[in-house]
Formats: sequence, structure tokens, C-alpha cells
Amino acid sequence: MPQPIVALVGATASGKTGLSLDLAERLGGEVVNTDAMQVYRGMDVGTAKLPPDGRRGIPHHLLDLMEVTEPATVALFQRWAREAVADIRDRDATPVLVGGSALYTRAIVDRFEFPGTDESLRRELEAELDRVGAHALHERLRGVDPEAARSIVPDNGRRVVRALEVVALTGRPYSASLPRLEYADSLTVQVGVDIDRPTLDARIEQRVEDMFAGGLVEEVEALLRSGLADGRTAGHAIGYREVMGFLAGDRSLAEAIEQTKTATRRFARRQDSWFRKDPRIVWVAHDDPDRVERAVAAIEALAPR
Repeated sequence: MPQPIVALVGATASGKTGLSLDLAERLGGEVVNTDAMQVYRGMDVGTAKLPPDGRRGIPHHLLDLMEVTEPATVALFQRWAREAVADIRDRDATPVLVGGSALYTRAIVDRFEFPGTDESLRRELEAELDRVGAHALHERLRGVDPEAARSIVPDNGRRVVRALEVVALTGRPYSASLPRLEYADSLTVQVGVDIDRPTLDARIEQRVEDMFAGGLVEEVEALLRSGLADGRTAGHAIGYREVMGFLAGDRSLAEAIEQTKTATRRFARRQDSWFRKDPRIVWVAHDDPDRVERAVAAIEALAPR
């Protein structure tokens, strides 16, 4: 019988990384990254990427695969992740997916067929994005697909462009192309890390302070020399765009730190809202001393070991 697929989900700074290591050790597993920004080489401090000496000797997959100038897509990530999961299971190990990118996780574990793309249309929409800005395109999306507009923040120009492209190509709402709440493999368990908002906000504040103290500005300076400002995906990562604004003289360092905290808190709320809509997730409290046992029990209920 194949090993189950375990996906750890929850807000940034909730404690997913530590639990993923505990579960991988307990289950004889390997970790598969599902964070959209940790695929980039050199984006370490600002993504809280676990350094090799902190991985407890557990193999980690889908880290440091791309240069910051390369665009990451959900479709590409889905293919990489599913190949990694299949390889891990072929070796009779348990894949433990972990990361805060909800759409990436859903694309891996759920039935999700991607609509096609049209390079000419995409270039036209991206040119319009550069010309009028993300908020103007978001208003256009609101007119043709209100549901998609509600689910995409106005400043996420890349997702707005993709939604408009899908609507134009398929004649259907963008939401119709999103993954259904149906696992691609029935031997899948999602475990969510539950954490109260005041504790999470305090953790986010401390994490951002630690990132700036730990060399985030220097990391961004190095990545700018590698083309970060031209990266369609990497250049929009939280923390990195704020530091780029500081380095460009658009804001003070204190403002960049506070803006990073605000953006991270907002992102964490969106993550939590997305995951709470999925009734299949088994939630464990972040501070429950038995959280590993509770997670293992949920996994064994599906696939007894």
C-alpha cells in the first residue's frame, strides 16, 4: 500500500516548519516545500528558509530551484511537486508537504487542471498592467468576474493578469478553473496548525525583526545585482519589495520594517481565511504538547501503518 501524502498548512509563523520535521521523523518521511518563494536561490532570510544544518538530516525537495529572474507558475510547481511526491512514495517514504502558499498546496493535492495560456494575450495584459497599474486592471476584472476579484487582492497584478487571461480564453469565470475540494489521491491528509491571532501577530513581529537583524537588507542588495527587480514573481515577495523601496530611497528603514510587518499580518489573515474554508483539514493547536500524536492519529486513521 502506498504511503499517504501529508500536507501541513496554516498561516506564516504558526509553527508549520517544526511540526513538519517532527512528522517526517516520526513517519519516515521527506519534506516537500510548497512555499512559492523558497524555490528561489538566494531568497533565504526573507522567506525563513530552513538552513541545511537545521533540517535534522531529513531530505528536503523543491528548494533553490530557480533564479530570481525566472517566473514561477502554479502549473510548473504542480508538475515538480507531483514528481517529487511520486518519487518519495516509490521509495516507500512519506511525503510531508509544508508551506504557506495555499494555491500551490491545493494544486498539488487536489484535482486541478490548468487552462491554457496565450503568450500574445499575456504580453498585452502585462503591458496594460505596466501602463495603468494593478488596481485599474483589478477594477476591470471586477466587471467581468466579481467572484475572482473578491478572491484576489488588488495589488497582486500577476494574479489579476492571469485571471483576465483565463476569462478571455475560456469564456468562463476564473474561479471555474480553480481546484475542486477533491483530492487527486485519496490517501491524502491535511493537517492545519491552529494559532490565535494575538500570538500569531506577536510571532510575525518578532520574525520580521529577526529577518532585518539577520541580514535581509544585505540579501536584497545581493539579489538586486542578480536581477531581482526584474523578477515577475520574486520581486513582489513580501519583505523584498519593501527593502527595495528602502534601497531606492522611497522609505526609511523603519518604514520598510513596519510595512513588512503589516503586509505579513495581512497575508497571514488571507492564508487563514483560505484554509478555514476547507472542511477536510484536521486542526491541531500550535501549543498542544500532543500535536504530533494528534496529527499522526489523523494520518493513521486514513492509512494505518
